[in-house]
Amino acid sequence: MKRVFDSTSRALLATLIAVLLVIPSVSVAKNLVEEPSAGEMVLDAVVARPILLVATVAGTALYVVTLPFSLAGGNAGEAGEALVVGPARSTFVRCLGCRSSGHQK
Repeated sequence: MKRVFDSTSRALLATLIAVLLVIPSVSVAKNLVEEPSAGEMVLDAVVARPILLVATVAGTALYVVTLPFSLAGGNAGEAGEALVVGPARSTFVRCLGCRSSGHQK
């Protein structure tokens, strides 16, 4: 019985190690270049970008209002990233029709 348990635990351990070694390659696979369709580009330009622009302006206003509290709490950088930089990056840096922010290669 002990031999069966040892071989089973070894097989499970080998499987776990293999899965953990594959995870980094899966995260690298997400860096593929997006190729949005014309419909996605139109919807992005007509619907998403105006909403994101409003979110950027509203986030900036909210950041300015809450800045004294953020400074007192020591998280002004995190608040600025969440309220201003994130929506602004999605509005102005993301390619038209793409889902992830950043420049295309």
